Amino acid sequence: MIETQQFAGATKTNTSFLTPLERRLAIRVLPRIPSWLETYHLTMLTLVWSGLILLFSYFAAKDLRWLWGVSAMVAMQYVTDHYDGKIGKYRGTGLVRWGYYMDHLLDYLFLCSVIVGYSFILPERSRFQILIMLAIFAGYEVSTFLAFAATDRLKISYLKFGPTEFRLALIVINGLLVQHGTRQMVNGLKYVNIGAAIGLVLMVYRTHKVIWELDMKEKHGLVNE
Repeated sequence: MIETQQFAGATKTNTSFLTPLERRLAIRVLPRIPSWLETYHLTMLTLVWSGLILLFSYFAAKDLRWLWGVSAMVAMQYVTDHYDGKIGKYRGTGLVRWGYYMDHLLDYLFLCSVIVGYSFILPERSRFQILIMLAIFAGYEVSTFLAFAATDRLKISYLKFGPTEFRLALIVINGLLVQHGTRQMVNGLKYVNIGAAIGLVLMVYRTHKVIWELDMKEKHGLVNE
């Protein structure tokens, strides 16, 4: 009989501000999810939400009130992305490796749809900052999965900020854009990028230290086989 080692990607480390509240809500929500709705249905719905984000953002170029539609899709993506893995574990029907791959690949698609969507509504002179923003946030994802490969630990929150807080920030930003227009966002993009870049550097520095220590322990025979 072949022993199957538990896949490390099945467990995430999330220490964000809202994680305790999410865990309490999950106890109530999971039993109420319809039985015909499977984990892979929830995962693949990110394709729908991302496509609608692009569509609504395109319409928002002429009427910013369409950003409320974008925010609704961000909220829907949160629901399906948050509960796809949980419902699989709850029912014992999860596709662990497929779910890990598709879930995080589609998270990147979702991120791209949001940032590309903003490029529709902001003036052309902002496109360079949008490109930088996409590169920086992609850097967070690249670092996360490289760190997972090196440590077998999937950490998805940093400094108490995780995917849920990121989505809430998007909804707040969209509301401000509807109320006040794009001028402030245009002026503030470079500062957002500077802050995000500093956060990325700090995350990479802390991650590199953890991986360095693991290598040093193994090098000196301090890791138990």
